[in-house]
Amino acid sequence: MDHTEKLALKAALKQYGLDLIRRRIEVARQAAGQAQEAANNEEKSSAGDKYETGRAMGHLQQEMYARQQAEYEREYTALHQIRTETLCTTPIPGAFIQCADIGFFMTAGLGKQTVDGNIILFLSPTAPLAGALQNKRAGDTFIFNGRTLTIEDIF
Repeated sequence: MDHTEKLALKAALKQYGLDLIRRRIEVARQAAGQAQEAANNEEKSSAGDKYETGRAMGHLQQEMYARQQAEYEREYTALHQIRTETLCTTPIPGAFIQCADIGFFMTAGLGKQTVDGNIILFLSPTAPLAGALQNKRAGDTFIFNGRTLTIEDIF
């Protein structure tokens, strides 16, 4: 893979991550709205405690989804700020670490994704694995999920 292809891959993966987070924000926003609506529509019954419990549960769900949405928005902002326009030689934010059958993109903790048939682990720069990769270079090895992986390239 040449210089231009590496930069294009990083830009495409960053866009993939941004799109994924945007979808997660929208799902959380819709779920929070539905939970709020359900709480508001809880009808008063002869058993007043049941009404209050239903409303309280609806509000708790709405708060949970609102927290998720806020976390996704923080991830979106952090990912948006990561620079992918340069090639890296060490695992730093914005770096892509290529191993034989998996790639690690150090940008945001979005988990394992399949992108164009390739397994990519979107890794938060603050994740323990990111710390373990610190100061590694192409040719170095590390343990991931009980397997020893060799870094083929970092860019």
